[in-house]
Amino acid sequence: MLFKVANVAQRTQFDEIIDVRTPSEFAEDHLPGAINCPVLDDEERARVGTLYKQVSPFEARKVGAALVARNIARHIEERFHDRPKDWRPLIYCWRGGQRSGAATIILTQIGWKASQLEGGYKAYRHEVIEKLAKLPTALDLRMVCGPTGSGKSRLLAALSRTGHQVLDLEALARHRGSVLGKLPDEPQPAQKGFDSQLLTAIEALDPARPVFVESESKRIGFVSLPDALFARMHASPCLMVDVPMAERVRFLCEDYDFYLQDPESLVRQLGFLKGVYANRDLEAWYAMAREGHFAQLVEELLVRHYDPLYFRSMNQHYPQLADAPRLTLASLAPDALDAAAADLPL
Repeated sequence: MLFKVANVAQRTQFDEIIDVRTPSEFAEDHLPGAINCPVLDDEERARVGTLYKQVSPFEARKVGAALVARNIARHIEERFHDRPKDWRPLIYCWRGGQRSGAATIILTQIGWKASQLEGGYKAYRHEVIEKLAKLPTALDLRMVCGPTGSGKSRLLAALSRTGHQVLDLEALARHRGSVLGKLPDEPQPAQKGFDSQLLTAIEALDPARPVFVESESKRIGFVSLPDALFARMHASPCLMVDVPMAERVRFLCEDYDFYLQDPESLVRQLGFLKGVYANRDLEAWYAMAREGHFAQLVEELLVRHYDPLYFRSMNQHYPQLADAPRLTLASLAPDALDAAAADLPL
């Protein structure tokens, strides 16, 4: 072999990790800290694949080799020209095959100490799945519970600021976990990307200390929690957050102000409740949104939809909820949340 190989466990020993897959493959998920230097972009890879299937593997390899060589040359000129002689990059593609092999050979021939990741991204993904099936079972979780509008996510942020360990699943999923939880102009990660970010967050935690987590459903928007974490959440002690209805309504109008600025987007999201509620109910809610009666709409949605759904799910899945201590918050202002978080034992 013209170059060295390294396994997934050795990836932290390198100066840089280079993902030579296409931009779309990289966007879906990649090794933590990797940079994308594709040897074939999405269009080029599709072109080579079509030649491989419709003409012959030989013709595809000729075209592919020329494209790969040009792209590697461009990366050397534009991305790697200032790397020192003792630079040690780790290079990977999908399975540790021809794309990463070609890049590793060329960088090695230049004189850099390049290595190829054995098994490629596929080996890394296998490790992520394995670890997410094991690591959550060792976490000492504290479930932050409370109906919609109780400021649970902001309480997690306050807990983090005051020195507590926090695992913010909604921040990782980039979604607020309800029919209105989609964030404006901020797409969710792909499932594989979410899994990688979640594993990185879990590995940064100290299992000997409590970790505060918001009580979530199995799915947060379009991504799902791993079974081991979800089971650990259900078996963990709870902290119940109590907030007056008026403060919950005020807080939600503040927190979801982007819907208030664009009532039609709120109407579109409420449309996902079609089939759950009668058309006359939906039409009344649409009218409230369009006419700016947001406080009335929010309170009605809480009383009729969110609260019954939340408590039904919580009572079913969290057996320790009945014995949970209660944290009463008259206000969800930042200083009130910081004070409440500081009073909780580390």
